[in-house]
Amino acid sequence: MSNPQKNLNFGALIERTLRVTKQHFLQLFKELDIDITTEQWVLIDFLYQNDGISQTELANGSFKNAPTISRIIDLLKKKELVIKKQSTEDKRQYLIFLTEKAKALHEKAYPKVLEFRKQGWEGLSYKDYQQLEKIMNTIFHNFG
Repeated sequence: MSNPQKNLNFGALIERTLRVTKQHFLQLFKELDIDITTEQWVLIDFLYQNDGISQTELANGSFKNAPTISRIIDLLKKKELVIKKQSTEDKRQYLIFLTEKAKALHEKAYPKVLEFRKQGWEGLSYKDYQQLEKIMNTIFHNFG
């Protein structure tokens, strides 16, 4: 008799879902005439709610590693969407702030992002979300 758990390919399911989600986000940003990637949106959205935080806090809050955060911040700086200011409390630390341009971009995109999220979650409940979160955290910790 075969083991039904033997070939659980959850990685392919996660990758497929992530790919289609990113494609739809990119299409949404294109329709809104916003020149950002999904990775850049994650940081802009997090900073919109937590402006003026360190790169470490931004990395922890967005689940990205330090080199990735640094690369995205550099790209956002070139697009004039963030600025870095040296911390007055710790001269070794820089705090990241959204520019007014980025805040306007967020305010333009956020209502559509909420609609997009609602569409993606159609037919599912908050309890489903809690279960998904539990599963994803368990998989994460199993590898961490």
